[in-house]
Amino acid sequence: LARGGLKLSDAVEDEIEARLHEPWTRPEGARVGRVRDAFGEADRYITHVLDTVPGSLEGLSIVADCAHGAAFMVAPEALRRAGAQVETIGARPDGLNINAGVGSTHLDKLRQVVISRGADLGVAYDGDADRCLAVTHEGEVVDGDQIMAILAVDLRGRGELAQDTVVATVMSNLGFKLAMRDAGLTVVETGVGDRYVLERMKADGFNLGGEQSGHVILLDHATTGDGLLTSLHLASAVARSGKTLAELASVMTPLPQILINVKDVDKGKASVPALRAAVAEAEAELGETGRVLIRPSGTEPMIRVMVEASSEDQASSVAGRLADVVRVACV
Repeated sequence: LARGGLKLSDAVEDEIEARLHEPWTRPEGARVGRVRDAFGEADRYITHVLDTVPGSLEGLSIVADCAHGAAFMVAPEALRRAGAQVETIGARPDGLNINAGVGSTHLDKLRQVVISRGADLGVAYDGDADRCLAVTHEGEVVDGDQIMAILAVDLRGRGELAQDTVVATVMSNLGFKLAMRDAGLTVVETGVGDRYVLERMKADGFNLGGEQSGHVILLDHATTGDGLLTSLHLASAVARSGKTLAELASVMTPLPQILINVKDVDKGKASVPALRAAVAEAEAELGETGRVLIRPSGTEPMIRVMVEASSEDQASSVAGRLADVVRVACV
């Protein structure tokens, strides 16, 4: 991280990587770094995030899945201090079990516990706790797009959504963008990655942005995605509304999305005329209730074909046809 808690730019990261390949002095033993006990910082952090939350969570029952990771101590404590009744899972890290069958990438256990305990909602963090997804009292998953939609409407209602705008990536579901349009809000798109979301937020003065994966940036309070902060503000919106999380999440209807990774192709040919023509034909077929995204992988000889449509059958059919074109035209 750079000064002020911001992520390093691509240029600085490239420079650091280049220098790692240069000869440099390698000190050993006592001359390497220093150790500082920072356990007291956890309480300062909890106090900080709680100071940002409007209202109390009193009356809410929440299951928190800490992924056997960074949130295992601070998340349950913060949620309890905010007034919620909290049950935890994934809160016994042993240094090896991080994300193992729990957390935001494995939601089945959280869904089961929320339903069996009759909890109001569940929240799940990933191992380093910069992401948060949620689960309704019925066990339905609430992803990052839905969380951003809920927070955007809540912030706008309190007059705190900067320029009535949310920053999202090109991978956010079209249903999110349509819902924000219907709510009178603007969505600004960036490339994939929370660093690009943050760059746009800082450049243009926006204060809410994020990704479908659950990276949500509340720039008035933090300079990066913070899963605990996100979960507290989401739970606060539920508590203050008097509605269930499921009711709040209904502000948007995610469109069916099909993603096909076409491997062993020339990703440099992702914009060849044959593929452009196929994409134009697909977009005409989908109309305003669908979209196509063709994305070359940054690290592999692969082109990603993503299609959203009003039905899963249509999305699957269109994506399959486009993937076939990629296999023929991009070799």
